[in-house]
Amino acid sequence: MTKSADYILDFKAISASDHSRVGGKCASLGDMIQAGVSVPPGFAVTTDAYLAMLDGHGLRLEIERALANVDPDDFDKVDRAAQAIRIRIRSHHLPSGVETAVREAYAAMGSELPVAVRSSATAEDLPDASFAGQQDTYLWVIGADDVVARMRDCWASLYTTRAVAYREKHGIPHAEVLMSVGVQKMVNARAAGVAMTLDPLNGDRSRIVIDASWGLGETVVSGIVTPDHYSVEKVLEQIAERKISDKHVELVPDETRGQAVEREVEAGRRTRPCLTDDEVLAIARLAKQLEKQKKCPQDVEWAIDADLPEGQNLLALQSRPETVWSQKAAANKKKYQTGMMGIVGALLGKTST
Repeated sequence: MTKSADYILDFKAISASDHSRVGGKCASLGDMIQAGVSVPPGFAVTTDAYLAMLDGHGLRLEIERALANVDPDDFDKVDRAAQAIRIRIRSHHLPSGVETAVREAYAAMGSELPVAVRSSATAEDLPDASFAGQQDTYLWVIGADDVVARMRDCWASLYTTRAVAYREKHGIPHAEVLMSVGVQKMVNARAAGVAMTLDPLNGDRSRIVIDASWGLGETVVSGIVTPDHYSVEKVLEQIAERKISDKHVELVPDETRGQAVEREVEAGRRTRPCLTDDEVLAIARLAKQLEKQKKCPQDVEWAIDADLPEGQNLLALQSRPETVWSQKAAANKKKYQTGMMGIVGALLGKTST
């Protein structure tokens, strides 16, 4: 018999070995906490809850039928099938055991606590398949009813047109990709952004590149603003390059409306650096620590929390393997090995004659 505990895992109880139950994003959060990295608290709704939803309403068979013989290059057909699946997922109530477990876990955090509700699929954040941004995230969610609704929306986002086409093109069976959902305390971000433990322009692993802007980091990730840009020498921990941009908008919480909203940045702050040099170096050290811990180049999302004291206000929101240059390096290595095998084979053949 399934118990409520099967549906909920506190971030503090998660390790990388729980990937199949909590997906890449939540597994990474738990792994960071285990390594002593500061992460906003929260919990994962496990893939057991998602499977209970599918099996409780016969949705698995419906999904298989809807996607049978779908051509990933036929956008209209993929879009119609994906939309029909999302509607079906959103139209059902959660199994009672799942809903009870989620409501109790959220109440334990605080009945009106603003949280982010984040998708965490089991095939995202892997070194050889970049699913970043293909499923949904909802910010500044308040109240158990909205948490439950947004969680169901996250499940449905596993079947966006883009995600369905991606899996079809890469030969990833839809039924093997499951969805966990992370419910995480919102950060009151003074500034936020991303840090990569290599230079994304040329793959230089001696650099840590940081992009930062005012407010929540979604404006950086989505490209809404041109962020401040820093390049840090990884070994020396020195700022080698900096470019301060005109950051015209920021994403901030609106407590009256109960959501995150875009607002114009006042003129005096737009072209001011959103980070001090000490904060830039602290972010670089955090990224460097995560690269060492995870043993590969990382793409790190971070935030400076305005509610926490200086020196304790840098939080890691997500860390995933960098994919572009890592895949190129793997391809070049394979090409080199194939070439060497060919040379050795030719030499052996010549010697034998």
